Formats: sequence, structure tokens, C-alpha cells
Amino acid sequence: MKDPKDEKGIHTDFSSRMTYGEYLSLGQLLGSQNRLSGHHDEMLFIIIHQVSELWMKLILHELQASIQAIEDGNLSMAFKMLARVSKIQSQIIESWDVLSTLTPSEYVQFRDKLGQASGFQSHQYRLIEFALGYKTTHVLEIYKKDEGLHSELSKALNSPSIYDVSIQALAKAGLPIRDEILSRDLSLTYKGDPSVEAAWLEVYRNPGTYWDLYELAEKLIDIEDWLQQWRFRHMKTVERIIGFKKGTGGSSGVTYLKKVLDHRFFPELWDIRTKL
Repeated sequence: MKDPKDEKGIHTDFSSRMTYGEYLSLGQLLGSQNRLSGHHDEMLFIIIHQVSELWMKLILHELQASIQAIEDGNLSMAFKMLARVSKIQSQIIESWDVLSTLTPSEYVQFRDKLGQASGFQSHQYRLIEFALGYKTTHVLEIYKKDEGLHSELSKALNSPSIYDVSIQALAKAGLPIRDEILSRDLSLTYKGDPSVEAAWLEVYRNPGTYWDLYELAEKLIDIEDWLQQWRFRHMKTVERIIGFKKGTGGSSGVTYLKKVLDHRFFPELWDIRTKL
């Protein structure tokens, strides 16, 4: 192995230059793991959740840009962003394998230190749900303590989801979509519509004619597929560590997590697979 001292061009004087650690704010980032107990495994618990929040920040960055790209008719740009989202989702799913090394006996040693804090309160996860079209007004109550967060979530609640702009793209391509769907209340969760289903069926029956829309549909399916896998791994990891205890945030825990597995973000894209 080559000795680093043989690399004559390596910079060593950073008295007036930005370092790697400064660029990434590593002092702040690596100083943010504050255990509330003396238990060794609390560090694992904190880091897994912090890393997940960082990945979610990037997912939102890509989803929001892809929504704008689809609105602008630039579907090819959206495809790259959505493909990246799927890769990020695979990383988050893998993180559950690391957390599952935490045993019930270990977690119980510091769980009470969390108080009522819970992943259920993750505002970024709610923003992802909103961006995908699952809109729930009652969760906004959780964020009243932080006016900025509450305002951000309220804005997202009333903004078009990626499926809303995808349906608009179907209409722009000349496929008939009911006016009631194109002008619907965006703060409500989308439930499905026969005209949207018929439009997607047309796309899948004639992919050569509607190639961009066909590819968009498959990118959306990728994202929902990965999200449901994430939800399933979340549910099984929670069951493995705490069984059917209530969540620290007051939810029913595993029972709640099982219920959300039944929700579909893009219903027609799943239904047409039976009808093709």
C-alpha cells in the first residue's frame, strides 16, 4: 500500500482554507448524538433515526423537484430524480437490519428516557406522505408547538402531490380525465377514479405512443413498492423489539403500523395490472 507521505501534492495547511469537516459541518453533526441514559445501545438508536431523517431530507429534495419537473412537462428530468429516490429508499430499508440488532432487554433500559417522543412525530415523513398524496389533517395538531413546521406542513397539505401532477400530465397528453378530478381539493387524500384508470390502461396498452407516461408510471410504482417494503420492515422491527406495546408517542404501535400497510398511494397503477 502506498504511504500517504509519498503524495507530495496533499494539502496540509488549512489555516486559511475550508476543511472537509467545515464543509460538512461535522462538528455540529457529530456532536448531535446526545444520549439521555448511560446505556451503550442508545447511541445506535439515535444514529439510526438521525441517518433516516437525513435520507428523508434528500427524498423530499428529489420529490419536490420532480413534482415541479412534471408540472413543467420535463418528464425525463423527473425520471432521474425518482430513480434516485428509489435508491435512497433501499438504503433506509437496510437500516432496519442494523436497528434490529437492538434486543428488547437492551431497549427497555432507556426507552423511558424518550418520554412521548416518537418517530410517529417525524415531520419529514409526513411531508413525504403528503408529496405522495396521502393527506391527513389531524396530524397537524402534533406540530402546533413549532409555528414554522406547522406552516410548512399546512402548505404541503394544500399543494399538488406527485400523483396529482401525473394525472395532470395524462390530461395534457390528450387522455380524457374528469374535470372534477383535475380541479379536486388537493388537501384530501386521492381515492381513485374510473377516468384515471382508463387513461393509465391506454398508456399501458400503447406504451410506444405514450412512452414518457409509461415510464413515469413505472417510476411511481417503484417508489410505492419500496415505501411499502420500508413500512413492513419498520413494523417487523418494532414487533421484534417491543412486541405489541403502545408506541412512546401514544399510537397503538405494531397494530397501527399494520393498518397503514393497506394504504395505496397510486391505486389505478396497481388495479390496471389485473385488467390488462
